[in-house]
Amino acid sequence: MSKIIKEILKSIPEEKISDAVFEGANIVLYTKDKGFFLDNEGLIKRIVDDIKKRVELRPDPEIAMPTEEAEKLIRNIIPEKAGVSNIIFDTHRSQVVIETEKPGLAIGKQGTILRDIRNSTLWVPLVRRTPAIRSKLIENIRGVLYQNSEYRRKFLNQTGHRIYDGWIREKKNEWIRLSFLGSGRQVGRSCLFLQTPESRVLLDCGVDVASTEGSYPYLEAPEFDINELDAVIITHSHVDHCGFVPYLYKYGFKGPTYCTAPTRDVSALLLLDYIKIMRSEGKEAIFSTEDVKEMVKHTITLEYEEVTDVTPDVRLTLYDAGHVLGSSMIHLHVGNGLHNILYTGDMKYGKTMLLDPAAVQFPRLETLIIESTYGGKENIGPERAESDEQLGMIIRDTIARGGKVLIPTLGVGRSQEVMLIIEHLVRTGVIEKIPVFIDGLVWDVTAIYTAYPEFLNNNIRKLIFHKDQNPFLSEIFKEVASQNERMQIIEESGSCVILATSGMLTGGPSVEYLRHLADNPKNSLVFVNYQGEGSLGRRLQRGEREISFGSGANTQEMLQIKMEIHSVEGFSAHSNRKQLLNFLYKCTPKPKKVIIIHGEASRCLDLASAIHKLSRVETVAPRNLETVRIK
Repeated sequence: MSKIIKEILKSIPEEKISDAVFEGANIVLYTKDKGFFLDNEGLIKRIVDDIKKRVELRPDPEIAMPTEEAEKLIRNIIPEKAGVSNIIFDTHRSQVVIETEKPGLAIGKQGTILRDIRNSTLWVPLVRRTPAIRSKLIENIRGVLYQNSEYRRKFLNQTGHRIYDGWIREKKNEWIRLSFLGSGRQVGRSCLFLQTPESRVLLDCGVDVASTEGSYPYLEAPEFDINELDAVIITHSHVDHCGFVPYLYKYGFKGPTYCTAPTRDVSALLLLDYIKIMRSEGKEAIFSTEDVKEMVKHTITLEYEEVTDVTPDVRLTLYDAGHVLGSSMIHLHVGNGLHNILYTGDMKYGKTMLLDPAAVQFPRLETLIIESTYGGKENIGPERAESDEQLGMIIRDTIARGGKVLIPTLGVGRSQEVMLIIEHLVRTGVIEKIPVFIDGLVWDVTAIYTAYPEFLNNNIRKLIFHKDQNPFLSEIFKEVASQNERMQIIEESGSCVILATSGMLTGGPSVEYLRHLADNPKNSLVFVNYQGEGSLGRRLQRGEREISFGSGANTQEMLQIKMEIHSVEGFSAHSNRKQLLNFLYKCTPKPKKVIIIHGEASRCLDLASAIHKLSRVETVAPRNLETVRIK
């Protein structure tokens, strides 16, 4: 494999190729020969069939049409009805991204329009759907990528050399071990460290936002050395899974981070907000916006079920986890058929209004690492219809007495699910039409949801494609854009629903709303997601009704909680116990070993015991800092 490009070039006339580079695990050939680019008579396809790797032929940037001319021509070629909103040129990689309201019209029947653009401009066109809600963050992320296009090209080439240039460590025998640097018998700071004789890979690297101590992964463990780290793979965008990744780049990591495109975008948004919240609380941020930018620059995005090598002996495939937009289960094929591992991250094996259930079919599987957030005997949970009805009743009763409903929520996933439920309750007349104020990151994340409809289930995808049917564009939703607007809602607005981050009341606008609304018994506080141990949300769930807030100059203000407090459990983006066991039952092929993590200690142990009794497979629930030899 170390000579793969040389082998490829043996099959192509020497004068046809001006450059040959890696883009991660893919191989890109550049040509200055226009005729060869437009028609290579199936030569590239034969090479792909032979070596079983993705090989792409692109025009050398020198022969591509100047960008201003190319943009004019593209706009003339694409029908006006397609609604082209933006055209972005990646000049170092000969690609042009065309954002359009109706991608089908921009592509043309059987790709005829794309071929016309390619033939006329000598640019490789990529069509993207214009988000139904504009996202400045997505625009900024794409800006970072294109501004650093030359750096990206070099970085991706270096990544490819790491994959293909052969082993850098002496191979004495074959083994696989996993160290649990976070999420061992706890919810939060997920961080698994995979080692083989050749590879060092982190699976997630998050923080525990609910903890006042022990918030960060155990990267001081003797087996971890950031200078030897090959890659990071992120399952999804919640900060308990990705919140420490920029810290790695701060301290010199220059390798790739793998995830889906929505995970990259939402992670960046949440991490920037995490910095903002830490500073607002008078704490020193553990990383900067520049470190988040470095993470984005080094991220390689993958589609579901797209196979890629990440090191010489580790091959990665991401599968739909059904948890939040772009959430993934990580499947690792280690060695040449040595062992196959599936790490679920957070997963939902049940259909929601937004997403399909987690995937259960895999090519090979020996070891399963599964979450257990709701894996305890008591975590059966209500049916979804009951939860919808309960939320509708709480809102209806609160409106009737002239109160406000505060729903602290996770910016990603739960917020969008609750938005759809409330929109449905209003549309069907279950509750009256009242304003639903969206505060914090919720609106920005919702914009990202509309940018990636292909990651949503078929029902909601069809609605997003039509502006007049898109539930996220309902007139009941009102974005809160300033502190003044927030105070108007608190002081002047009548009955309303407020969706605000953070979901555990650990910071963000939800805490500010609580301070102003708590002493009025007409108001309601509704928890719709997991409340971490030590969080203010968990304390209120347990019955505390007097809490203290810092009020400046090292003084504390005591607050009496008189508003009604409810917990509605059926909206969870995690699988309950029944769904976890059902996932294991449906999983094909059946794993021979199951490792249980990401749950309170009692739930990890309880689920491990149940799986062992039902499936007669080896189970283990490791603590943090324990290492398990997989093979």
